[in-house]
Amino acid sequence: MSANNYTVSQLAERFGLRVHGDGSRVIDSVGTLAGAGPSQLTFLSNSKYASQLAGTRAGVVVLREADAAQCPGSALIARDPYVAYAKIAALFERLPASPTGIHPSAVVSPQARVSASASVGPCCVVEADAVIEDGAVLGPHCIVGEGCVVGAQARLVARVTLVTRVTLGKRVLVHPGAVIGSDGFGLAFDTDHWIKLPQLGGVRIGDDCEIGANTTIDRGALDDTVLEEDVRLDNQIQIAHNVHVGAHTAMAGCAAVAGSAKIGRYCMIGGNAGVLGHLELADRVTITAKSLVTHSIREPGEYSSGTPLQDNRQWRKNAARFKHLDDYARRLSALEKDSNNE
Repeated sequence: MSANNYTVSQLAERFGLRVHGDGSRVIDSVGTLAGAGPSQLTFLSNSKYASQLAGTRAGVVVLREADAAQCPGSALIARDPYVAYAKIAALFERLPASPTGIHPSAVVSPQARVSASASVGPCCVVEADAVIEDGAVLGPHCIVGEGCVVGAQARLVARVTLVTRVTLGKRVLVHPGAVIGSDGFGLAFDTDHWIKLPQLGGVRIGDDCEIGANTTIDRGALDDTVLEEDVRLDNQIQIAHNVHVGAHTAMAGCAAVAGSAKIGRYCMIGGNAGVLGHLELADRVTITAKSLVTHSIREPGEYSSGTPLQDNRQWRKNAARFKHLDDYARRLSALEKDSNNE
């Protein structure tokens, strides 16, 4: 049996799951519930896909106890099938090996410190006083600016730029095109022109964080911009200067957080949502997609804003009435007052 083949029973033992059906079947990869074959593992966690279970050809399905009777083949019983699947699927991920050492085309300052077990890829630049710790990987065309630190086992996939005063913790994963430590948008208007405020802080990113492709994280104006441990950022997110994001918070694509906002721990911010500057979100707050946070949120829970999708003709009628809402409210208040005086 190859290194990436496992029996159903081996997977169950490794991840603390219970086998339903044949535990001797060999699994070599993963697939979708509708498309997986006899040597593949899949999962069912969303009831919307339950109708696909009876017809699946998968070798084993990770699912809840309540769904096991409808499974035509082997199953692995899990309290949370999605979490269990995520752990199992990692066994079948085949990442390319990164050779240790510095590629001949890389430019590394004599004042930088690069661990012998690190990998610095083609066309990388590592500037003075930068530190690349044990087992870190810099993919092609990465730039690590002066005084930046790439923590042990961190991975910069490709074309990642750490501008200045950036510290990445252990096992941080940064996807292509991300820029961390760029200038924050600090300006003062002097009579008839703008004066740029120097951005003197840095960026500190905790262990096990993930930064999506083309995401930008600005360094602080005075204090550092901070992401605590296990923060997960999707692609094309903007984190402005001096933002503080609590541990285990996740943000979906195109979200934006303005300067000096403080996001709590275990928060979830939906795609294209925005948080205005200097606001605070409590722990375990969920902001749904396209919402705009305009005031601090002190209590955990789910919050939304915006206009739901409608038929275009209906939306246009309602939009035309928006400008009259204040007048309608005043007239209604006057009618209620007259009614109370009768």
